[in-house]
Amino acid sequence: MSPQTETKASVGFKAGVKEYKLTYYTPEYETKDTDILAAFRVTPQPGVPPEEAGAAVAAESSTGTWTTVWTDGLTSLDRYKGRCYHIEPVVGEKDQYICYVAHPLDLFEEGSVTNMFTSIVGNVFGFKALRALRLEDLRIPPAYVKTFQGPPHGIQVERDKLNKYGRPLLGCTIKPKLGLSAKNYGRAVYECLRGGLDFTKDDENVNSQPFMRWRDRFLFCAEAIYKSQAETGEIKGHYLNATAGTC
Repeated sequence: MSPQTETKASVGFKAGVKEYKLTYYTPEYETKDTDILAAFRVTPQPGVPPEEAGAAVAAESSTGTWTTVWTDGLTSLDRYKGRCYHIEPVVGEKDQYICYVAHPLDLFEEGSVTNMFTSIVGNVFGFKALRALRLEDLRIPPAYVKTFQGPPHGIQVERDKLNKYGRPLLGCTIKPKLGLSAKNYGRAVYECLRGGLDFTKDDENVNSQPFMRWRDRFLFCAEAIYKSQAETGEIKGHYLNATAGTC
């Protein structure tokens, strides 16, 4: 094909390095209610058009790679690709743009915050075409929110377990949150529960560190609960952080 008759489509899918904007910049695209929409503040490298920078963000967070590969023909890129559908300059800032990117819902595992953010704010921050990048806003559609199971029960079950009704539940987080041994942590839990609190809880930073392993904390907290219950005649509780991979 001669250069005079070469089309944009053929340029977008020929061998070698290709411009992302030929495939991933789609200003005519109308967003769907099920799309996850992200607004990025983008500062392109000198000489890089904002359309190319925005398209690069959309490509990296979906189906893009730097060249055409034969496996592209084994799927529907048009269905699964992210799309930079709108770009506007940031008022009062030089060479800064807000790039709006739509991500098809099928790109993401249901109920996985990790998978969603790995795609949207992952490798894209290392792109050479970008001097700076920041996620400014994110719209998560109800169709995706509903895939998260949420907590297994609500406040009523908590009240039933603690046998506390008709008043607010009173609790606290153990401090200092880091540095206590498991034995001293359990002592603090006991003093709080014996002093009148309904429950105590771990800070989010407390997992299973060398100074206090999770199993040891569990055992000392259990001892504190049983002892405070025996002395007060009330049901007590402690919320252990069970989100760490070492638990």
